[in-house]
Amino acid sequence: METDRNPGRIVVLASGSGTNCQALIDACVAGDLDACVVAVITNRSDAGVVDRADAAGVTCHVIEHVGKDLEVRRLADARLIDLIASCDPDLVVMAGWMRILGAQVGASFPMINLHPAKPGEFPGIGSIERAYEAWRAGELDESGVMVHWVPDDGVDAGPVILTEVVPFHPSDGLADFATRLHATEHRLIVAATAKALAQRPRPNS
Repeated sequence: METDRNPGRIVVLASGSGTNCQALIDACVAGDLDACVVAVITNRSDAGVVDRADAAGVTCHVIEHVGKDLEVRRLADARLIDLIASCDPDLVVMAGWMRILGAQVGASFPMINLHPAKPGEFPGIGSIERAYEAWRAGELDESGVMVHWVPDDGVDAGPVILTEVVPFHPSDGLADFATRLHATEHRLIVAATAKALAQRPRPNS
């Protein structure tokens, strides 16, 4: 007889306002996602995601993760791995985490990342603005959003779980385009999280 799985335990990594984290929390509460956000981790104490986690009653950890020195980065990654492990997650979701992590982090947990661009396009920061400028220069007519697995220290690279095109409209200002793209992010991160969780092993399998 097949045993039902418990709701997935999600840890969210976020550095900014936390709207995508909020989308995950809301989906869990509404029952649209068979999961629970058990913890939020941020590397910025003033990030908006802190207030969102507090309002939702989700534990939020602030962990220092700064500096370019390789040894400093390695030690910061080790602290982050220990913290994530203490939360016993089924899945780690990078939802606006603005810090490159070492390969050991991705190797330690099932981890996915949201990136506001199509696969292979505009890796790193400022992808929305860069896509918009490329459109204005006549170099493309659409951008998009993707969610991918994080197997190593690649920047916005890894096996794609879901992706969706976001076209430009002739009258678009940057804010118009960004608003449509963010709405797509909120849908896609929930759908991709559900798909990623569905791939975890079943009990007694």
